[in-house]
Amino acid sequence: MAFEYAIALTGGIATGKSTVASLLSLNGMRVIDADTISHEILDASFTWVKEEFGDEFVNGSKVDRTKLGTLVFSDSTAKKKLEDFLHPMIRDEIEARSIKQDTFKFPYLIDIPLFFENGAYDIEESVVVYTPADIQLERFMNRNGYNEEESINRINSQMPIDEKKSKATWVIDNSKNLKHLQLEVEEFVEKIKAKYL
Repeated sequence: MAFEYAIALTGGIATGKSTVASLLSLNGMRVIDADTISHEILDASFTWVKEEFGDEFVNGSKVDRTKLGTLVFSDSTAKKKLEDFLHPMIRDEIEARSIKQDTFKFPYLIDIPLFFENGAYDIEESVVVYTPADIQLERFMNRNGYNEEESINRINSQMPIDEKKSKATWVIDNSKNLKHLQLEVEEFVEKIKAKYL
């Protein structure tokens, strides 16, 4: 059975989830990354992308994710088509990796950006990487170079971060600097160890 020892790691766009995943790994936690899996599957499906969306979305045997992202965030039909194609394969791969992790009988994290939105995973416990909405917007604009309107559109494609925070088992606060975030991650890891060791 998959997901027995899984904890969902989630957050919003630009709340620092990838940084937290790296810090968790450095602190000895095992992390399955849904984004990495989706990128691998998307690149492996470049011929499908070319057929469905056009040659301009593919460079050689790689999918131009930036260009495809711009399309799907502005066209709900294209977004649905892509998700219907990718999500079952991503889920199957996560499930296979999860079954392997469960054999260690110790918690591990599955980094799932849309954990609450999609409700596709039967995982009881979750940790949300939290950044207040105004800081989230500022970080996203600085990181991605989008204008405010485009940034708000992308952030609004997800559940509001405060709503995710209210649903979480644990919260890792990323509203300050990296040092503070490191301490938050270390405290979370200690809580997990105390609960399961």
